[in-house]
Amino acid sequence: MNNELKKFLFDIQVSIESIENFLGETRDFNIYKSNKMLRRAIEREFEIIGEALNSLDKLDPNIEISSKRQIIGMRNRVIHGYDKIDDEIIWGTIVRHIPVLKSEIENLLK
Repeated sequence: MNNELKKFLFDIQVSIESIENFLGETRDFNIYKSNKMLRRAIEREFEIIGEALNSLDKLDPNIEISSKRQIIGMRNRVIHGYDKIDDEIIWGTIVRHIPVLKSEIENLLK
């Protein structure tokens, strides 16, 4: 795997770690929803993840990441449709897709 691909994978890994650190051990949707700064920070990390996934896909579309299309699509909505961001969709992505993505990225970096 070339260094450019590794850089994008590492960027994704760092953003996932940031999301986990922002949320802490207590993952509570009501806390997330009531804290604008937390929501914006997590949205920014999803922008980075989505952009890195998009770049990875352009460099090597054969890299298998299960939720790649959904996360790239969400990144596009966060950036271009800021007024239509649905907190429940973001939260669902955190709960369902981030743990799987984290595992896939760790495996690809090995």
